[in-house]
Amino acid sequence: DIGTIKSFFEANLNLAADEPDFEFYDADSPIYTSPRYLPPAKIQNCEVKNAIISHGCSLSDCKVNDAIIGIRSNIGKGANIDHAMIIGADLYESEEQRAALLGAGEIPIGIGEGSVIKNAIIDKNARVGKNCTITNVNNVDFDDNEAAHPNYFIRDGVVVVLQGATIPDGTTI
Repeated sequence: DIGTIKSFFEANLNLAADEPDFEFYDADSPIYTSPRYLPPAKIQNCEVKNAIISHGCSLSDCKVNDAIIGIRSNIGKGANIDHAMIIGADLYESEEQRAALLGAGEIPIGIGEGSVIKNAIIDKNARVGKNCTITNVNNVDFDDNEAAHPNYFIRDGVVVVLQGATIPDGTTI
């Protein structure tokens, strides 16, 4: 059953477990993804445990544990992703575009340097700034106060950053 945010979240994260409840890698009946024509993931100097990392991702000097890292995701240096889903991005931002955004005080798509993401779903094309903490620090079970925070909600204790949302540098959720 994946009828709730929590069950959807847990079912997806279970795919990266040592012995998942559902197995994609069964030699007798494999499940294939559609061709993406993307480069392989680029993972430099990272600690990765129990994770699925999709095509076209770029990760450097970060920690990823018990996580799904979606297509074209960019995870900054010093980031810590734990028990989380990063859905990914529709398009790449070039290094020049990313540098221009940062130079203008804006935030590129992906997870910024030094950010901590735990017990969260970061939806597609979201922009999480540097040194953010998205961990449900107040241990809230339910919060959908769109007026107070239009870029995220919390269901069953899971923080969901909305598609295309921007989370400013240094934000704590």
